[in-house]
Formats: sequence, C-alpha cells, structure tokens
Amino acid sequence: MSSGGLAPGFHAAAGKPVDSLAYDRWVGRWSRLFVPLVVAAADIAAGDRVLDVSTGTGEAARAVLPCIGASGAVIGLDIAPAMLASARGRLAAPCFLPVAADGEALPFADASFDAVLCQLGLQFFPDPARGLAEFRRVLRPGARLAVCVIATPDKAPMWGHLAEALSRRLPAQRALLHLSFSLADAARLRGLFEAAGFGDVAVERVVRQGGFESFDAYWEPVEAGIGSIPQIYRMLPAAERRAVREEVRRALSRYETGGALAMSVEMLIAQGRA
Repeated sequence: MSSGGLAPGFHAAAGKPVDSLAYDRWVGRWSRLFVPLVVAAADIAAGDRVLDVSTGTGEAARAVLPCIGASGAVIGLDIAPAMLASARGRLAAPCFLPVAADGEALPFADASFDAVLCQLGLQFFPDPARGLAEFRRVLRPGARLAVCVIATPDKAPMWGHLAEALSRRLPAQRALLHLSFSLADAARLRGLFEAAGFGDVAVERVVRQGGFESFDAYWEPVEAGIGSIPQIYRMLPAAERRAVREEVRRALSRYETGGALAMSVEMLIAQGRA
C-alpha cells in the first residue's frame, strides 16, 4: 500500500525508524480516545485470539491485552515493519505477536480469530472491500469485526486544515492527502461491511474532545514528518513549508484560548458479525 513516494502503510518513512513520540502526538493522542469503544464493539473475552490489523505502534493491541488475559493472544499486523518495531518496544507481553503483512492478503487460515480490529487503518487500504473480505474470512462464525475511521476533514481540524493547505500547493497529491477521510460516508461504510458478508452491521459517529498545549506543540510532529500528511508536507521547499505553517496557524486560531488549542474530532465506529 504505497503511493506518492511514501513507504507501505504511508505513516513511516522508508528505511527509517518510527519516532513513536511524534506519532503519538500526531495520531495516538486522538486514536486512544476511541480505542475503548472499538475494543468493546469487538466483544472480546478472556482467552480469545484477536487480530489487530494496522496495529501501528500498538495502541489498540495494548487495550486488548487486559481483555484476553494470559490465555489469549493478540496478533498485531502491519504492512510497515518500522511500525511493528515500535509496537514491540511498547508491548513486551508474551501474548502480543507482531506480524508484518498486507491487510488485503492476510497470512492466516479461515476462521482462525475470535475478533478482528482495525483502528484508523482501513481508509488507507487501496481496496477496502478486499480488506473487509479478508477480515471476514479469518473470523470464526459469529465473531465480530470493529473498525474505526476518520470523518470528514472539517470534523478533524487538526488533520483537515493541513491536508487542505497542502492540496492547494500539491494538487497531484490531493487524493493521497485525503485518504485519511476516504471512508467518512457512513452509508458507504455500512455497504462495504454488508457486501463483505457481515451481518448485524452498525455504524456510529462519535465525537471526542482533545487539544494541544500550544500551536507549537501541535506543529512539532508535522515537522518530524511522521504520518502520511506530514511526510507530504516535508516534500515542500522550506519557504513553502513556512507558508503552510502560517496558513494552518491562522486556521486553527479559532480553537485557541490562552495559547492552548482545544478542538474536537469525529470518527466512525463500524461493527459487524461474521
């Protein structure tokens, strides 16, 4: 899953380790606000064998560990080996098993998992329908899938404003810059689940609040180039990067109080039964 000069998975630069602190500031701090809902939707029990697709730095996998106990296992799958290296560093539990593979071609037998999660990953699949079909294939009958994706750019201003500013300067990269928001249509997401053979499908829009100590704190991971949108930002010449920073700073000033940024983000949580 590579495009526009970015490495597979989009979030980690090719041949470089993941700056897990920068990734946490860019994605993790928002992702973890929704992880408990995704884990609950997957209906995980003690002893379960759980597949966490697009595990990244292991945020969802870490939340699964207390649910499965010592007798269970969570397989953290990601197409980017650098992300898995970061996850291994965070999760030393023996029941966490990292696997480097493509989510559209899972290297597992049919009906081999009790639950599948995909936290902020499906929107980056070249063919989400194929990915969902693979999730369905590896789930045992009656087991559940839970997926979380980002809503529209205006509902995720910390990412949306930067994506829009870059799209105007790099129109050839617009599709890639907006992949983060490509599954924001709830009806389409439900249809993809149903077409893959899932029943009892539900899609819920959820809003959570968050923020940053300052605009500079928000901007640090952008400069670090961690994540698909910041990597594309780093492709610009220095003068253009400064112009983008100022444009985004102005756009986010509406969320500023006393120097701190307070904003909300909306995501869609979809679930279905195999």
